Formats: sequence, structure tokens, C-alpha cells
Amino acid sequence: MIDRQISQGRLDLLWVLAYAAAILFLLRLVNLQLIGGAHYLEIAEKNRTQIIAQAAPRGRIFSSDETAIATSKPSFSLIYFPGHAKTNPEIDRMAKALARPLGADYEELRRNIYKAASREKPVRLAENLPPKIMLALSELKAVYPGVDIIVEARRYYPFGAYLSHLVGYIGKMDTRDWAARSRDKNYSMDSRLGKAGLEKMYERELKGKDGGIYLEVDSRGKLNRVLESRKWVPGADIFLTIDSKAQAAAEEGLQKSATGKGAVVALDPRTGAIIAFASMPDYDPNMFVLSGSEKEGLPAGKILPEFNVALQGSYPPGSIYKIITSAAILESGRVPPSEKFHCPGYYDAGSRVFKCWQKKGHGQVDFINGLSNSCDVYFYIAGQRAGALNIEKYARAFRLGQTSGIALPEEKQGNVFGPSGRAAKKSYWFIGDTLNLAIGQGETLMTPMQAAAEIAAVANGGIFHRPYYVDRIVRSDGQQALQNKPETMSRVQLKDSTWALIREGLRSVVLEGTGQAAKIQGAEIYGKTGTAQNPQGKDHAWFVAYATVNNEPSKIAVAVLVEHGEHGASAAAPIAKAVIEAALRSDLKAKNIKPEGPLLPGTTRQAGANL
Repeated sequence: MIDRQISQGRLDLLWVLAYAAAILFLLRLVNLQLIGGAHYLEIAEKNRTQIIAQAAPRGRIFSSDETAIATSKPSFSLIYFPGHAKTNPEIDRMAKALARPLGADYEELRRNIYKAASREKPVRLAENLPPKIMLALSELKAVYPGVDIIVEARRYYPFGAYLSHLVGYIGKMDTRDWAARSRDKNYSMDSRLGKAGLEKMYERELKGKDGGIYLEVDSRGKLNRVLESRKWVPGADIFLTIDSKAQAAAEEGLQKSATGKGAVVALDPRTGAIIAFASMPDYDPNMFVLSGSEKEGLPAGKILPEFNVALQGSYPPGSIYKIITSAAILESGRVPPSEKFHCPGYYDAGSRVFKCWQKKGHGQVDFINGLSNSCDVYFYIAGQRAGALNIEKYARAFRLGQTSGIALPEEKQGNVFGPSGRAAKKSYWFIGDTLNLAIGQGETLMTPMQAAAEIAAVANGGIFHRPYYVDRIVRSDGQQALQNKPETMSRVQLKDSTWALIREGLRSVVLEGTGQAAKIQGAEIYGKTGTAQNPQGKDHAWFVAYATVNNEPSKIAVAVLVEHGEHGASAAAPIAKAVIEAALRSDLKAKNIKPEGPLLPGTTRQAGANL
């Protein structure tokens, strides 16, 4: 007989392995039951619970005078709960009956119902249904069990395209949005979220907490019963710094301009708060939340003008740049303000003759007259004396070539034109470059936002605030989540005498110079016209200005650009006047001056109404 006894060493090894396996089993059990219990319980709950989300109302958006610019209104969605229609003929009849009021394709609707019935899972057949369809659907709901209507909140912009480039719009999530938010329980694949403007920048604050219908399903996903319906929590309300009347004046002015294209930016020089922000062409953000039936009759494939001229449009500044050139001239000390130069209507630079906009010339011109009448010849001569490098230095001090810092995406920097840029490229700088630089032509580019910041800095003594458009954010429980405060970005250091002379010149522009169209009774207006040459077509029209009342600190500074408007004096200055009048309506009323103001879109003026 053969001895097959196992050695003691092998038995010990087997016992060790058995103990190790038992310990691993216990550790795994502890992990499942104690450490990861909550996680696995959540997964299990998800396996037997489905949710049909009901979108919460997004936070409302108000102007500074509490006019609702974006709000929510009830929206109806049609849901089908399977398990009631048992036969194909029943489903066919139901699909045909629903297709008519919905204006939907019968075959597609039928396929969706069949799919839901085969999987025994509820399906959303239609959303954003207008009230006129609801009566017909309510009747069909009684005829076809399983059809139900749920109420959701739908984004609504009561004034349509009003302030659209600042407010932005919302839209359905795409794959990129879902990849970024797939772990956020407050979003589903059919959620809507901010796609542009402050709707996008403040998505977290505006997004409420969705409600929903909670359904119990079995292990195969089949519907057992409806568990409960949970109420939503609205998003936080945003109160803007925008003055609704000033904004209406800006938009109305651009719409009525010769081209209907351009931008208006108005700032409070004391804080950097944005009072008006208009870009034309604009778009109606309601277009992005329309249902299929509501889009009938709209042009297919229409491209909406989302380009934000105020932030993304870079243009030669023309004569509004003479404010910067003036700072360089006066600070250099090389040109006494009282010194006069003769303007015959042109300047002979030797190799080329540079013209003044006034063909007959301005005659003998000193600094104040040169700025007041925007005499190109004065700035050709004085600009050379000051030096191109010096002008470039002050262009950078006035933050050209930098973004403003506003909380909106894709802002352009414009372009600083000067000798240092050419030197960096190992290229030459010519006398003609200096002459073009002095009057805001050549390669200099500026955005309307930068132009507004420039004139605001003149109004407040050189301070550049970070522009902001949100004053405060208030949660649905009444608690304040944010209160914005002014933030200084930089400051232009000029002598008091320089500021005084520039302001005197800008006041003269409006009183007796090129900007007389901006005069306002009861207010002191300081402005500068600009007509920028454009190689692609007609000249662009600029006007920048700020206003004071009773010698108090200025409450508004505005920049107006009218694309291809040709003349700043006639195309841009009247728009600036209307915006300033609207913004200062309370101060003007105190002086018994009651100019007729602009209207919000879709409103009518009552007899005797004023701003």
C-alpha cells in the first residue's frame, strides 16, 4: 500500500490560504455593507426608480428699475405612460388622434409610442405646448388612458430681442455640455442651460432645482406605479445695472440709424456699472425655446446674428482717439496749448499730402479749437511734436490692446498702433505712420467697450473700473447671494491742468464744435465725434460723451458706433443724446425738463407720457 499522506507544511499553507480568503470575504462584506453601503443603495434605488424631470423656473432677470427682462411662464409637456393601450389598433388610433393637434408627423409619433409600449417605459411625446393646443389634448386625455400632461417652467423674454447680446439665450444640452455635467443630478440629457451671455455666465445661479414625477419600475425597467411628484425650487433672481429706458433709447437709435448696425455702451464713471449695452443686428432669444409647432412659418436655416459688436467688433477709432493724442501732446510739454497752427485744409508731409476733413481748412487753430473742430492738421503737427512713442504710451495707459475685464466671453483687445510694435517686428516707422496715429487711423483698432471706458476715464479723472452688469443676486428664499462692488483695474496719471484742458475742449465740441447735435438742456455734455475711414466701404461713425448736472460727478459716459454711418456728428451723436437724456431723466425732471423718452419693445405711449 502506497502512503499518500500530505505533509504538515502543505496543510499549514492550505489553512493560511483559507484564512486569507475568509478575511478577504469579510473585508469585502464590510466594504459593501458599511463603507460603500450608501453608494450601492443609491444605485439600487436608481435601478428601481425612474424620474420624469419637470424643469424648474430659471431665476428671473431684472433691469435696475426692476423691469423683468427674462422670466418663466408655464409650459406643458405631453407624457405617455405605457400599459394602457394593449393592441396595435388602439395605439394607431391614439397616435393619429394626437398627431393632429400637435402638428406632429404621425409615423414618427406612432414609432415613439410603440417603442415606449414595447419597453414599458414612459416617454415625452411633445414639450413647450402652447395653451391653444391644451384644450384638444385635455379631451384626448380622457379618451386615451396613459396620456398625461405635466406643467414645467419655460424661459420667456417678454421684450424679445431687447438686451439680447447681454442676456444671451438658453438651449438644449449637447454632448459637450453633458460631458461637463453628467455627474450633476440636477441635469438630464434633455435639460436646457445657458448657451450665451449672462444666461451662460451665471448658469449655476439661474438654474433652479428641478422637480419631477418619480416612477417605480421593476428589475427589467417596466413601470409598476407612480410614486410621487416633487415640486421644483426656482433659481436665483439677477438684478442688473442696466437702465431699461437708456437701453431702449440705445436700441431704438441703432435700429433707426441709416444702416441699423453698430453698438452702444454706456457706463457709470463712478463705478463701472453698465447702464446700456446694445449691439445691432440683434436676435430674439425666444427663438431658442420655441416648440416645433411654434416654429412653423419661420425661415428655414436662418442664421441668427450672435456677433456682439460692442465686445467683438474692432474698428479704427478715428477722431475719438484724439482724446488720447491730446493727453500725449499736453503731457509732453512740447506744445503750449495756446500755440496756433495754420490749417489750409491739408498738411504737406513731403512725400505725401495728408488732408484735413474740412477741405477749406480751419485757419489758425490752438489746442481748444483743434479739439473742438477736430482739426486733423492741428493733430498732425502737434502729434509729431509730442512723438509717436509718447502717443503709443498713452494709448496703452488708456488700456487699448487690453480687454476691459467684463464677465462676458470672446471680448476682443483691439490693437495698439505704434513704433514699439514695428520695432519688435524689425520693421520701419515712417512720418506718415505718426500722422495716421495722431488722428486714430492706420492700424489702431478699438472696440465700443474700450471707447466707453476711455470717455468714462476722462469723466472720473483717469480711473478704469472693471465693467459689470450684475448689481446683485437674490436666491428664491430671499437671501442675497451676491452684491457687486466697484473694482479699479488701473489709472491714467495726468496733470490736473491736462484733464482740465481736455474737458474744456470736449465741452467746446458740443457747445460750438462738431458735436452740437448732442446738446441737452439742463445738462453739461462733454463729447467727441469721430469719422473712421473704412477701406471696405463707407466710413464708420463714432461719438463718445459724458454728462454732468449741477457740476456733480458724472453718472453716465457713453460710446456710440454706427457702422458705415459716415459722420459721427449726424449718425452717432443724436443716439448718445437720447441715451443720456433717458439715463438722467430724474435729474432733468428735477429741473422741470421732460424730454419724451424711448419705449420698451411692444409697449405703447399714453397721452402725456414722458420718461
